[in-house]
Amino acid sequence: MKIKLLSGLVLLMVSTVTMAQQYFSTPEQATDALANAINEQNESAMNSLLGDNWRHFLPPEGVDPDAVDRFLRDWKVRHSTVVNDNIAHLIVGENSWQLPIPVIKTASGWQFDMQEAANEILTREIGRNELAAIEALHAYVDAQQSYYALNQTYARKIVSSEGKKDGLYWPVAQGEPPSPLGPAFSPKEPGMGYHGYRFKILPDKHGFAMVAWPVSYGETGVMSFVINQDDKVYQTNLGSHSPQKAQQLTVYNPDKNWQPVAP
Repeated sequence: MKIKLLSGLVLLMVSTVTMAQQYFSTPEQATDALANAINEQNESAMNSLLGDNWRHFLPPEGVDPDAVDRFLRDWKVRHSTVVNDNIAHLIVGENSWQLPIPVIKTASGWQFDMQEAANEILTREIGRNELAAIEALHAYVDAQQSYYALNQTYARKIVSSEGKKDGLYWPVAQGEPPSPLGPAFSPKEPGMGYHGYRFKILPDKHGFAMVAWPVSYGETGVMSFVINQDDKVYQTNLGSHSPQKAQQLTVYNPDKNWQPVAP
């Protein structure tokens, strides 16, 4: 997502905002007020616009200054508020990026709808994670090919044993050639996953394969994916038991339930 701060404002927000939010006569007044509050870093104004608990839903690392700068630059380049019946969205920048927090018309006037924003943020987050998982699978294929060029065999594990190079990733000292896979596949905390997904190497009689599944189904991702040395990704929805079903796979053998992902 383009603007980390604004997504963080409403990430996983499903409860009712506790503070009475401000109403406006027009949606343009609301979106202008939000842009001004962000520009001025006005905590009181943000509370009035989005509810007094908006900061609770920022990412753990807090506000990303670069994201704020990008938003303000895009706002200056171009901005408009697109109205469709009783709902409006702020559009900014040359690429027409849409703010995920809609403005809705109520009996009292126009205000930001944090409940709907939470749903939109979740949808966007899942989409980004799924795209990252697909890209990671393609990177896995490249890494296996590099590993084979060095060892004339394919790796059977993602992270190497301590002090060895028997996996696709191993830590390197400054000046040493990098391992086939980068450190992102070796999270600092076990079980964290990579962009909301976990990965497992699968045996394949023709070469190598891998399966990827969401860390938390419906929150970090929906679809599960497989790939082999042909570098073609297949996807399926394994449902709420995705982690268990994906980990139970022992070989690469996608059936009719697995559909190809468009390149």
